[in-house]
Amino acid sequence: MSSPELVSSTLGGEDVVARVSLRDDDALFVSPTKTLQYHGQSLLSDESVDEFPHTAERLLLSSGRRKATIELDYGLEGTRKLTIPSDRIDAALHPILAGVLSAAGVTESGETVRKTFRFSELTLVVTDDRLIKHVGRAVWDEEYEEFSFATVSEFAVEEGQVATQFVLTIAGRAERIKIPNERARAFRECLEAALLAHHGIETLAELPSPDDTTETKTADETPFEPASVGASDSIEESVSLHEIGEIDENSSPLERLDALENALDTHLELLDEQYRELDRLRAELTRDR
Repeated sequence: MSSPELVSSTLGGEDVVARVSLRDDDALFVSPTKTLQYHGQSLLSDESVDEFPHTAERLLLSSGRRKATIELDYGLEGTRKLTIPSDRIDAALHPILAGVLSAAGVTESGETVRKTFRFSELTLVVTDDRLIKHVGRAVWDEEYEEFSFATVSEFAVEEGQVATQFVLTIAGRAERIKIPNERARAFRECLEAALLAHHGIETLAELPSPDDTTETKTADETPFEPASVGASDSIEESVSLHEIGEIDENSSPLERLDALENALDTHLELLDEQYRELDRLRAELTRDR
């Protein structure tokens, strides 16, 4: 794809893997190692390029009605913020997040990120080889979960009135993921297609038996070294609407409603964490018998 001369010179010979149009001549140009934000020439300013390397320790996303901000945290080197129109955030986040995951060593060379799903306090990334789950406010951080398709022996779907629960059986342990019904079909089709392609099978009934799978790779096997979390530490403290939604007495009813929805999503996510912990403890007790 063609790029402005200023962008080409900044790329240093790298190929552009994704181009995201913003407004007027402004655009994002994503290469394997960095994202460039190009500002076209206007009456008030010359054209310019801002560079955002993918070697970030984590990525945070905040979105308003008109503008969204992607903040890249480089640890001791500080943070950098990339601001774009809110209606372009999904198109921009997908290639940037894929670059950050690759730079962090979570995905391997040549591994394609199929799709990124955002559900308030939950982000899911489906690649050719794995499902990556991020929890908390950060879209990407050290406290993530990763489920290799090579270890999946069963895939079940439990439909509810509001949300659909997807259950992956991995090394004899059930991993549950709850998704709003309006997005459940898209996620299911993407995940099923990735699983079938990875195993070279035509139906989910042909998934390998538990004896043929290996242990799931977890975050502590990656280049990161997050602090260990015990059973009693996995329950986060309750947070108020003011903390989650930045609500004050001047907030509109719609803003308060959005904050309440975020708060409920957070507590549902905490419940899911506890169900996973219960499953883990049951599995340990079963092995000890």
